[in-house]
Amino acid sequence: MRYYPILLDLHDKYCLVVGVGQVGTRKVRTLLSCAPGRLRIVDTREPDPCWRELIEQGLVEYHIRTFLPEDLEGCFLVIASTSDENLNWRISRLCAERGILCNIVDQPEKCSFILPAMHSQGDLTIAVSTSGSSPALAKKIRQDLGACFGPEYARFLALMRRLRPLILDLNLPTSENTAVFRALTQSQLLDAVQSGNDARILEVLRRHLPESLHPRLEDVIGEPD
Repeated sequence: MRYYPILLDLHDKYCLVVGVGQVGTRKVRTLLSCAPGRLRIVDTREPDPCWRELIEQGLVEYHIRTFLPEDLEGCFLVIASTSDENLNWRISRLCAERGILCNIVDQPEKCSFILPAMHSQGDLTIAVSTSGSSPALAKKIRQDLGACFGPEYARFLALMRRLRPLILDLNLPTSENTAVFRALTQSQLLDAVQSGNDARILEVLRRHLPESLHPRLEDVIGEPD
C-alpha cells in the first residue's frame, strides 16, 4: 500500500485552489462541503456566476490573477488544477519546501496526497483509491457502493450521533457500551430507518437500549437530522 489513508478536519484551516476549470470547480465544491476555515481561489479568469453568491457570503475568496508564493502563507492544503504544467510543478515544489499538503490534479508524482473516489451519505464517507493506477475503476467501485449505501445510512448515522452521547453518559462499563452499539448496528434499526416509520424505529430502540433512556427516545427520533 503506497498511500496512507487519512481523513482531515479542515474547520479552522486555510485551503487554496489554483485554477478552477471543470475539475477545479469540483474540488472546490468538495472542500466547501467540509467547511474549511478559509478558502481562497486563484484564477486568471473572471469568476463564473456560480461563485458570486459564495463570494458575497464570504465563503470563498476569489483572486483574479496569477498564483503568487505569498498565497501559501499560513496555508494547510493546496490543490492546483491549472493548464500550465510548469506552474503546477512550481506550486508542488513550493509546497514541499514549506511542508504544505499539495495535490496536483492528474499528476500523482507531483502530489503529497491524492484524492480518492468518494461516496457520501451524511456522516458516512466511503473512499476508494487505486493509488492512481486506475481512476476509472475507483469511479466504478464508488458507483457500485452508491447503489448499496443509500440515504437511509445518513439518517441512521444522524440518529446514532444523537444517541451515542446519551449512552456514554450512563457511565456503563466499556464492554457494555460496546455491546449496546454492536447490538444497534446488527439490529433491525437500519431497516426501520429505511422504512421511515418512527414507531418502528422507537420499537427497535426500546428493545436494545437501557430502560433509563426510553423516556428520551421519542425526542431523539424527532430531532431534525
